Amino acid sequence: MEDVVVTGEATPEVSESRPVRVFLVDDHALFRAGVRAELASAADQVEVVGEAGSVAEAVAGIGHYAPEVVLLDVHMPDGGGAEVLRQVRSKNTSVVFLALSVSDAAEDVIAVIRGGARGYVTKTISGRELADAIERVRAGDAVFSPRLAGFVLDAFSEGPNSAPVGDPELDLLTPREREVLRLLARGYAYKEIASELFISVKTVETHVSSVLRKTQLSNRYELSRWASDRRLV
Repeated sequence: MEDVVVTGEATPEVSESRPVRVFLVDDHALFRAGVRAELASAADQVEVVGEAGSVAEAVAGIGHYAPEVVLLDVHMPDGGGAEVLRQVRSKNTSVVFLALSVSDAAEDVIAVIRGGARGYVTKTISGRELADAIERVRAGDAVFSPRLAGFVLDAFSEGPNSAPVGDPELDLLTPREREVLRLLARGYAYKEIASELFISVKTVETHVSSVLRKTQLSNRYELSRWASDRRLV
């Protein structure tokens, strides 16, 4: 289990007895089923009213079900959480987004918070903690897994450690390539990366080859240093 960091003023208890209406966005059906099962134990707090596995499904589903909170994966094949945020928030600013991702990379956290998400928690969170986080963001608080709060403070500060707005070299990589690179730089074997991301070892090899080509680097050691310089690790 992990604690969550809540920022902002203390929020009074919500008087409404009805559960928070939640919409779940993740491109892995098995993961969505797992989240539903976890949140079922907190049915007094949250109700999952719909789910989607792609950006287009998410935008349409959010418009149809009118949830109060959207649980949003960061990386999806057709644009990811940032694209969902962009399309939905251009039409509806009342829905609240809480990112729920396997990634704890600084640039992922910063991107979705700048896109309008109210919080960011990693997938190691328990069902009860997730339900509490959903209630808190619906009530107006900002909620983060502990080590992620510092990324947000750095990103919006003006000090020497403030995060860069963009990196042209990093922007060449797709979200999935960044994810593979982050795990590679942390010392994961190809098989472990494949298991973590629910993809094949062959697909991992393809992503690594693409990253090497785009960065014009030649080996895993150089990639690890490149990723570390950009705070991906």
